[in-house]
Amino acid sequence: MSDSTVEKHDFGAEVGRLLDLVVHALYSEREIFLRELVANAADATDRRRFEALTQPGLALPEQAPVRIAPDKAARTLTITDHGIGMTHDEMLSNLGTIARSGTKAFSESLKSAEAGDKPSLIGQFGVGFYSAFMVADHVEVTSRKAGTDVAWLWASEGRGQFTLAPATRDEAGTTIVLHMKTDADEYLEPARIEAVVRKWADNITIPVMVAGEGEEEDTKANEGTALWARAKSDVTEEQYTEFYRQVAHAWDKPWATVHWRAEGQIEFQALLFIPGMKPFDAVEGDRVSKVRLHVRRMFISDGAELLPPWLRFVQGVVDTEDLPLNVSREMLQATPVLARIRKAVTNRVMTELKTRAKDAEEYAKFWDNFGSVLKEGVWEDNDHRAELAPLLRFKSSTVVGLVTLAEYVERMKPGQEAIYYLAGDNAEALSKSAQLEGFRARGVEVLLLEDQIDAFWPERLATFEEKPIRSVTQGAVDLSKLEAPALEGEVADTEALITALKTALGPLVSDVRTTDRLVESSVVLAAQAGPDLQMQRLLKRAGRDSFGAAPVLEINPRHGLIAAMVARLGAGDSVEEQAHLLFDLARMQDGDLPKDPALFARRVETALMARI
Repeated sequence: MSDSTVEKHDFGAEVGRLLDLVVHALYSEREIFLRELVANAADATDRRRFEALTQPGLALPEQAPVRIAPDKAARTLTITDHGIGMTHDEMLSNLGTIARSGTKAFSESLKSAEAGDKPSLIGQFGVGFYSAFMVADHVEVTSRKAGTDVAWLWASEGRGQFTLAPATRDEAGTTIVLHMKTDADEYLEPARIEAVVRKWADNITIPVMVAGEGEEEDTKANEGTALWARAKSDVTEEQYTEFYRQVAHAWDKPWATVHWRAEGQIEFQALLFIPGMKPFDAVEGDRVSKVRLHVRRMFISDGAELLPPWLRFVQGVVDTEDLPLNVSREMLQATPVLARIRKAVTNRVMTELKTRAKDAEEYAKFWDNFGSVLKEGVWEDNDHRAELAPLLRFKSSTVVGLVTLAEYVERMKPGQEAIYYLAGDNAEALSKSAQLEGFRARGVEVLLLEDQIDAFWPERLATFEEKPIRSVTQGAVDLSKLEAPALEGEVADTEALITALKTALGPLVSDVRTTDRLVESSVVLAAQAGPDLQMQRLLKRAGRDSFGAAPVLEINPRHGLIAAMVARLGAGDSVEEQAHLLFDLARMQDGDLPKDPALFARRVETALMARI
């Protein structure tokens, strides 16, 4: 071919460094490359088989295995499939873009991860194919899209560039040729290849054949039996773990395995896993379930959304005979059968979580990984909101470890009418907040919420065991019915000061009032109406600064600073500068910056100079 037909492309930013990190970070688990390439080939074959249900012209050949052929003389390892194949643009997109889910985050994770954690990074950032460079110094991919006559050759040495050129291929599908490194001889041995395939791809229903040496016949390396179709008593924990790692593209062990057969009005088999590790995009990634739907063991789609978005961390397979093999993607969204399967699968996962929640220590591991995702269900799922509430766990102002809403209610003080919480960005910082002083003095527990979703879901849940759930920063919290602590200091007459503060602060506040929920601090902010302070902060970060009324400035009438300002005002002096300082101090106590940091600094300097 002429040079004019060969397209040269640069990979995305940081890719040269990224590929180097992939190779060296995952060096101790090199065999993972074969699992990734075989899984990709099997997926491509499954997808062609599915497309052929509605486009007969795309039908697979009678024999369509994934074939692995080592060539010791040429030092190459070739993986061939008869799958759906790729067009020019698909090769450019799929093979020319690395770690699309976050190049920078992936790079930083590889740099900081410890040796034992690094293999788990594969599959979480779309880098599975590039694990080939762990064993190869040159990779060639020839692919022809099913239903077309055009093939393309992608080639790269993994050094920041790749080429894309026209090619020839007799049939649709993809061929990957790895030019092996000198220290990767073991992967040119058929016996070693067979062992890796049996370990990682034994449950792939498509035959995986390993070419024999010389005149020897090809050897089938996988059993090809669907693990989910076996009886639970016939499956070992090791087999479950291997299958989980295959379908989830993960390296950890599942926290929970749910394997069952549903019989009755609808029948299906399911094998689901709750991961033992949190993926990098647990919250920010696509909010859709990727549980695979099979019909009579044939892969149909991983986009059937078999579980709600707030259970998207669950991995696995659901296989049914109650759907036609030629079910379309449009039918997947509308068929009543699938709706019943979704309901049954969701209920089964919920049952598993309820059972596992009885072991507080084990459940805490799950909660640390996926609690923030589960709380999304309280916000958006009216059907499961009440059922999810007992599964929630929280940090507390009075108790070490995680607590439940039921435990909180049991500890409520006589006269306490509400479940109180404080939302922010960090539980440790929240535990020291001035917002808690009055509650702490009265021995009242406050839940400390530190996920972004915590600013939203309490409004939807509203109550638990008939107790209202209230933010301590929302509205005027009435603590008068609780046993009051012995507070020091006289109560200053703040009527004139409140008027002066309102005048000085103007639109910065919606009101100024005294409060009995401060002990050591002089001021605190509260929301007058609408969202609490944390939700207002999140809305502001999202560019919705005008949402919600200005905050209320609450002052402590027993505090020495407030008493001094009352005296200053009584002597005829202005308190305007001090009013703005108080307001900015209240903002800073809640983790915000002053309205005007430079002006705040000058006011502090002036106040300090007056004291020297």
